[in-house]
Amino acid sequence: MCGIVGYLGNKNSKEILLSGLKELEYRGYDSAGIAVLQDGKFDSFKAIGKLVNLEEKTKDFVTDTFSVGIGHTRWATHGKPTELNAHPHLGESSYVVHNGIIENYAELKKELISEGVTFLSQTDTEVIVHQFEKNLKSESSEFEAFKKTVSELEGAYAILLVTKSLDDTIFFAKNGSPMLVGINSENEKYFASSDTPLIGHCSNVNYFEDGDYGYVTPKELIIFDKEGKKREAHFTALTQNKLSAQKDGFRFFMEKEIYEQGSVIADTLLGRLHDDAVVFDELDDNLFDGINEIKLCACGTSYHSALTATYLFERYSKIKTSIEVASEFRYREPIMSKDTLFVVISQSGETADTLETLKMAKKAGLKTLVICNVDNSSMVRLADACILTRAGVEKGVASTKAFATQITVFWMMSLYLAQLKNSLPQKEIEKQIALLREVPKSVQVHDAMHEKIKRLSKRYLHGHGFFFIGRDVFYPLALEGALKLKEISYLHAEGYPSGEMKHGPIALADPELFTIALLPEHLLYEKAKSNVEELSARDSTICAISALEFEKADDFIAIQHSKDYMLEFFQMMVVLQILSLEISVRLGNDVDMPRNLAKSVTVE
Repeated sequence: MCGIVGYLGNKNSKEILLSGLKELEYRGYDSAGIAVLQDGKFDSFKAIGKLVNLEEKTKDFVTDTFSVGIGHTRWATHGKPTELNAHPHLGESSYVVHNGIIENYAELKKELISEGVTFLSQTDTEVIVHQFEKNLKSESSEFEAFKKTVSELEGAYAILLVTKSLDDTIFFAKNGSPMLVGINSENEKYFASSDTPLIGHCSNVNYFEDGDYGYVTPKELIIFDKEGKKREAHFTALTQNKLSAQKDGFRFFMEKEIYEQGSVIADTLLGRLHDDAVVFDELDDNLFDGINEIKLCACGTSYHSALTATYLFERYSKIKTSIEVASEFRYREPIMSKDTLFVVISQSGETADTLETLKMAKKAGLKTLVICNVDNSSMVRLADACILTRAGVEKGVASTKAFATQITVFWMMSLYLAQLKNSLPQKEIEKQIALLREVPKSVQVHDAMHEKIKRLSKRYLHGHGFFFIGRDVFYPLALEGALKLKEISYLHAEGYPSGEMKHGPIALADPELFTIALLPEHLLYEKAKSNVEELSARDSTICAISALEFEKADDFIAIQHSKDYMLEFFQMMVVLQILSLEISVRLGNDVDMPRNLAKSVTVE
């Protein structure tokens, strides 16, 4: 995810900005930049790749008097990772850095271009600085121009903006993306998108609320809320432990990543959902011309998200869909026809087996698409088209938010295809879009639920194995639940379609076999329930996850009643992730770095 820093004071702002960006490296980035305003003059530096490249560019630059500065590490969403697309972005006399996604940037950009504004980058961020300078011509002050600009933006943002005519001021705005400010005894002002850059500089900080905007000067910190009312800053003590700050108070990165799934799914949806249509600006409609089949290829967790997609594509898009395990597909001399869209899925874009299958498809002349989290990765560069999941960096080896955002992309993509093929009524598409908007709320972790799972976990530390079972899309979710448990607890677990129990696996049923049963209210509930009852009759220990209480369950984890099975899917996903986490914690394992595993598998 992108990172922001800002500084106002008398020290060497270059060093403060660079050290702040270094503290944000754990979030992941593909380019970085800073802009410093001193004595009415801007100095700006950008570099792609690691911060060492930016440090090299700025080695001869020093500030030794009062200055204001802003810095940014960019995780590409709009536009490739190039110096032109790196932040800060320049207008005629102003610079801006921004985290998040401006949902209405295309409309704003079109209007600005019609008025003669020249854009240098492909980013959504650049519209902010040009819109500000447009408003500067009509408003009574720089602040009024900034205030109007913020009111014209739709989407998620954390913004810092500096302008030459006020060389002692930093403007800020926050909505949906984190940002905080700290002040020390020397009255210096420090901004950042998380705690770590401020540790050692400030002891107390103000965390901005959504809708906050305002400005700082050497003498003032002025904050307005979303209603436009001036409010006082609320300072709280800043932790002085940097690793703890990176984890935002969570015990493990995996736990933090489970909790932030709502915000990253919101990023995945931004700009892609209109009231009546799903829009992928990154795809040409002709990508699907002549396509009669979709073939999905992936490994591990990405395979499970792709397996879920096969149900959605055939149900909503009415297109034949098949799925392949990448490591098997490479060697079985597959038949590949040119009416097939070949889709690969990878969190990193570097997974060796999956990358090789993409090369095979390209060689066979198939159209190719990659679903990926890392822009400019090998797969992104090779494929004909790319959809970025916008999950940000996952530090926990066991994938959580990458899986969640992949599922979100596939759900949207199934509706996008349904639009192109007219395979769903317009009212149904609009209904599905409304459901998609509810996903970020569906994955919010409630304290009571987490506490119940934590207490329940102590009953599942022994035995001879786990069955995770589900029907339809809940079968790949069962596979993913079993994989999560295996990865971090080292306990044996298998995922099965519920209806397959009686075809062999039920022979293992006894009190020491734990069955995690996924029982969605809105999809094949009675069928799945009867399969669980077969296991219960043979004395398997049952843990049911459902909105409907199941009287034959030994343990029951309740999810909220939802309008649709896909919202139940996302709720159950969170339950399975937390259950695996808490079992692993009780066993004393390293949750974030499980044995024998790597985050990106770049070998066969």
